[in-house]
Amino acid sequence: MNFLLFTLGCKVNAYESDAVRELFLSQGWREARSGDEVELVVINTCTVTGTAAKKSRQHIRKFRLAYPRALLVVMGCYAQEEGTSIIAECGADLILGTSHRKEVVQLIKEVQKQPLRRAVIEAEPRQFDYEEIATLMQPMTSRAFVKIQDGCDNFCSYCIIPYVRGKSRSRDPQEIKKEIRMLVDNGYQEIVITGIHTGGYGRDLANYSFSRLIREICEEIIGLYRLRISSIEATEIDDDFIALLASSSVIADHLHIPLQSGSETVLKRMNRRYRISDFVKTVEKVRQARPGIAITTDVIVGFPGETDAEFDETVALIRAISFSELHVFPFSKRENTAAAKMSDQVESEVKKKRVNTLLKISEELHRDYEQNYYGKTLDVLFEDFNEADQTYRGHTSNYLEVHLKCQENLSGKVSSITYRGPKNSELKKA
Repeated sequence: MNFLLFTLGCKVNAYESDAVRELFLSQGWREARSGDEVELVVINTCTVTGTAAKKSRQHIRKFRLAYPRALLVVMGCYAQEEGTSIIAECGADLILGTSHRKEVVQLIKEVQKQPLRRAVIEAEPRQFDYEEIATLMQPMTSRAFVKIQDGCDNFCSYCIIPYVRGKSRSRDPQEIKKEIRMLVDNGYQEIVITGIHTGGYGRDLANYSFSRLIREICEEIIGLYRLRISSIEATEIDDDFIALLASSSVIADHLHIPLQSGSETVLKRMNRRYRISDFVKTVEKVRQARPGIAITTDVIVGFPGETDAEFDETVALIRAISFSELHVFPFSKRENTAAAKMSDQVESEVKKKRVNTLLKISEELHRDYEQNYYGKTLDVLFEDFNEADQTYRGHTSNYLEVHLKCQENLSGKVSSITYRGPKNSELKKA
């Protein structure tokens, strides 16, 4: 059977799609190529913002129209949120939500035998257990993502994810290390640790923590070149983790630490459980332990009631901390969240203007950070080859992107370069 797998949203979704792909290939099913008849379409959806939900809905309808005779499966966060309405409105044949993914092959076969549209969605996602579904084959040649955790217990006032992904639950540490060992044995040199609330790992385990997991990975996985952490909250960077940053060369020189706002009053309305002073102290500790580390962040602008003065506080803090890059999002009202019910919703034009302001600042910050490394020798792990411009693409430990033309095949290799910007660097001569 020829299948087509389409993924929207975060790295966790991408990981779960890769795992589903492996299940399909193990059945002898074939991923469709251009011109093939498509018999099965699987869409892994996202609903983190209103825009993401709209895109998910549009893609479901688009694929239904494009492949009217194919069996259409919809899974992921948007499917969990909307449930059976996707069958009626978009013509899906099978809905899975954010559970039962390892049963997807069996469920598809059941629908094929009895062609009745159905939804297999748990009514209480907060009660989910961790669903073990691993992947050993990922598209990149050198970097692989490993999911260690699912769900979230933070209940930020703007976020729907705790309701569709369920409670925070940790994967068995032995299963995590087993998967990483196999990926490293298969040639992957960089592992990216990811989850819905990555740094919350271990809270539901006895005498275990996120820092302990990272330490065991660094110490026990022989041959692992680099370990990257997709995201971690400032409140989860403890003394053990700081000590690891100072002592382990395996951990990448890059951390993504979400800020969301630089205003104490906005953070309180967001139900973010930290003070600005604590966030700043944590960043200082990280930089003391790992000088030169790249620190990126998320910022939401236009949160309900955000005044010009509160936005100015965010701008001032961002400049004071001097992040290496910002990920900027306009506030998106999600139904059934506390923020959606708040008064003083900010007008879209104001949000757009604030987004543009921060994006310009992000460009300045990234340029300033990047220029610190001009003329320096850096090691790059090259990940893939871009046919369009005939360059190999890779990243340094501190996540500077490099595109390099070379006669030698660099994919999957670590090479030293003289850094002169993303597209002007040169291989270091012996």
